[in-house]
Amino acid sequence: MKARGWEELDILFISGDAYVDHPSFGVPLLARLLEGEGLRVGILPQPDWRDPQAFTAMGRPRLFAAIASGAMDSMVGHYTAARKIRRDDAYTPGGKAGARPNRALIPYTAAVRAAFPGIFVVIGGIEASLRRLAHYDYWDNSVRRSILLDTKADLLVYGMGEKPLLEIVRRAAAGEALAALKDIPGTTVMVSHSRPEGIELPPYEQVRDDKDAYGRAFRLAVATERRRGGQVLLQAHGGRWLAVNPPPAPLTEKEIDALYDLPFQKRPHPCYRETIPAYEQIKFSITSHRGCCGGCAFCAIARHQGRVIQSRSEESILREINALTRHAEFRGTVTDVGGPTANMYGLFCAAGKKGPDCARESCLWPQPCPSLRSSSVKGAELLKRIRRIPGVRHVFVASGVRYDLLAQQPAYMEELLTHHVGGLLKVAPETLAAEVAAVMRKPQPERFVRFLEAFREQNRKMGRRRGVVPYLIAGHPGCTLSHMVDTALFLKHHQLRVEQVQEFTPTPGTLATCIYHTGRDPFTGKEVYVPRSEKEIRLQKALLLWHLPEKHREIREALSLCGREKDGATLLGAGHFRRIQPSKKTKADR
Repeated sequence: MKARGWEELDILFISGDAYVDHPSFGVPLLARLLEGEGLRVGILPQPDWRDPQAFTAMGRPRLFAAIASGAMDSMVGHYTAARKIRRDDAYTPGGKAGARPNRALIPYTAAVRAAFPGIFVVIGGIEASLRRLAHYDYWDNSVRRSILLDTKADLLVYGMGEKPLLEIVRRAAAGEALAALKDIPGTTVMVSHSRPEGIELPPYEQVRDDKDAYGRAFRLAVATERRRGGQVLLQAHGGRWLAVNPPPAPLTEKEIDALYDLPFQKRPHPCYRETIPAYEQIKFSITSHRGCCGGCAFCAIARHQGRVIQSRSEESILREINALTRHAEFRGTVTDVGGPTANMYGLFCAAGKKGPDCARESCLWPQPCPSLRSSSVKGAELLKRIRRIPGVRHVFVASGVRYDLLAQQPAYMEELLTHHVGGLLKVAPETLAAEVAAVMRKPQPERFVRFLEAFREQNRKMGRRRGVVPYLIAGHPGCTLSHMVDTALFLKHHQLRVEQVQEFTPTPGTLATCIYHTGRDPFTGKEVYVPRSEKEIRLQKALLLWHLPEKHREIREALSLCGREKDGATLLGAGHFRRIQPSKKTKADR
């Protein structure tokens, strides 16, 4: 600040992550954006929330403090699905845990208010975005108020944040009072009364105590957000009203290109002496697009980034890679070109702005929408052009791919398999049981079988020996031990082995979390089985690892518990299965 001749900041960003000047880190991206608008911006990374003085290093900002807990919800970052404390944090120097607090937005806001009484506070990032309404909190096992009330912040920005922040600072520069900014798309505010043009959700007190009301509120909120133009969502909290303004318009190609043309250094702040694991993973990766139209029940991407695919131009991506080749540590390998789903680059809806409101939960489930233009020509051509850049020796696609889309993308699939994967292709069917796939909003197993056949045929033509590693989830709503036995038999029949198993975590804002809490699908009204005991989830995970001898005892117990002993010989091999008595059920199991 002294070197720049700044007496004060305009905006102070506070982040739960280490400071890495890379577009994959949300706070530095927003800070660069506002810097480009001529604002004086500072970033305070991982301050000690127990000491208000730690927030005063750059003084009181002229406009406001903008707070984010980091790239992950702080509770997801701190705890495993079994609610056990994690021992590391990929977004902290040295990977050390404990650099940010639980529910980080709450103590950060309290500390900055203690340091600067009366300061205007804006909260954002994924923790704020997915907790903007009353929500089920897995770690409390209760329904909590909107995080805007719990933090006592003045304004909440949800989604990726660029357009709302720009409108806030531009209207403030035009003389509007910050406290009067109640109508900006992509923001949530508290108001004293309902609005006639708004959609009223069941109030907080009702959704807290009534699971059916919770499901209605979730269904109504999601349906309203899908409508073009949108309407204000209103939810009473005590004597006040929470107003969630409609989402902002998706970024145009020109706007998203401008973001990635900002002067990122692609390095951590020089004050750090230890490596930051998350940076090491993404420092030579390229984001080609944002948003996801898949609509998976357990995923929060669509509610945060949006389900409209916002793709960069090929020229913008090539400019970034050309600059990357001049990075002091670059050795010729681009580690990833992708986004939430790599092969969604360039996808768009043919209905366009003139089309009707879309009521579909997903563009791909239960079948691909006829309006979705999923040609792979643009994505394949992009990868070809990257390979021709001088100084680039290898280009990998490490982001997940939708195998059900690859069937419609022969050019992309050929380019991907020929040049951009190693010995293993990682895909995420998440389940191989038809009933569970319907709950997850994932493709049916037969579509995965067709993909496997096409993948193996392509390898035979190319004379390559490569395998598929499927990612699967244990403990998801709708999944029983018997479903997981079917999945294990599927894996063995198709000669597939799982490297690691993800355990379902009910994160705020997702359809699967709503089902987990209520025991009912809010869109169909049907009851859904929810596995809750640690033992059942452990046995589900064991079944997915059927090929490991150390899991055989647990597998035998799982087979006995669900009456599938006859499948033991097929799954484990003759001589490896014997009937055992299941252990006594605990109160939690019952």
